[in-house]
Amino acid sequence: MKSLWIKKTELSQSEWHETDAPNLADGQIMLAVDKYALTANNITYAAVGDGFGYWNFFPTGDADWGIVPVWGFATVAESNHADIAVGERIYGYLPMASHLVVAPGNVTEAGFVDSAEHRQGLAIIYNQYHRLGKDETVHDAERAIFQPLFTTSFLIEDFMRASNWHGAEALLMTSASSKTSLGLAMVAKNLSPEIKRIGLTSAGNAAFVTKTGLYDQVLTYDKLAEADSDQATVSVDFAGNSKLLASVHSHYGNNLKFSSLVGVTHISDRTGGGDLEGPEPVLFFAPTAAESLMKDIGPIEFRARVDAQFAEFVKSASAYLTIENLTGTEALQTAYLEMLANEVAPSRGLMCHFG
Repeated sequence: MKSLWIKKTELSQSEWHETDAPNLADGQIMLAVDKYALTANNITYAAVGDGFGYWNFFPTGDADWGIVPVWGFATVAESNHADIAVGERIYGYLPMASHLVVAPGNVTEAGFVDSAEHRQGLAIIYNQYHRLGKDETVHDAERAIFQPLFTTSFLIEDFMRASNWHGAEALLMTSASSKTSLGLAMVAKNLSPEIKRIGLTSAGNAAFVTKTGLYDQVLTYDKLAEADSDQATVSVDFAGNSKLLASVHSHYGNNLKFSSLVGVTHISDRTGGGDLEGPEPVLFFAPTAAESLMKDIGPIEFRARVDAQFAEFVKSASAYLTIENLTGTEALQTAYLEMLANEVAPSRGLMCHFG
């Protein structure tokens, strides 16, 4: 069993560890990780791992080192569970590792929840696994790359719409090339078409963001002044760049009706913003929002609403996303470090295979 360990206080320090496969207890299964998506979302898990408990899902036994969670596909390699057969394919929350032992609970034909003791009390949305049968589906890569992020996108739009967009007429998104921002732009375009969608991005990504057709206005970071500061606006910050956030608040002043923080795609610029004009930023935590919405409308309706929007998103994503398949531990470690350094172009969708 191989796993990529990351030093929690220095995320660029990474090393592969190899351990013997454990003997399974009654009710446990061994998953062999086939492939997983690598996105900026995984870097966020690492960056805020201590504060939000992301390191707790796949503990290493060493308090200084952790394993970054990813979303992907695995095959049941060994089973001591009466209702789950060897060879079944599973989709869900996985470690950057070759194998994972889980203890399926609440088993249905559709999926199960990992009832392992160390995962009790952690967000349920990360403990759910989907059973896929034994055949691959057409959009495996798009599902792994986009769906976890897209659920966050869907939840942000739902929250804003339920709040009548806080009286705003426009939505400003930083890091507009990020997959979560793209998803939010599409859901807002479909469900809140009256809201103007403004994407802020780097000069190098501006052409890509414009090509998606999801934004009414695309501006590079140095052109923020061109956004209409007299228009009531809400902002969703995916970048985690405090100086940029301060500029957004300063530009809009009292016309910024709500400021939401989601993710940290610009990990090296997370501090230094100082005092902010306008509303106090509010952290958006998707698992809490998901649990709240599921209580309101039920898990089946929740999944149906997300899936309906996601199906439309996948149809359009092929126009601007190229899937790249990476194989082997060296390639996977290199990809992690490139993603950490923000060196992966937004047009690249990375699927990581153990071989």
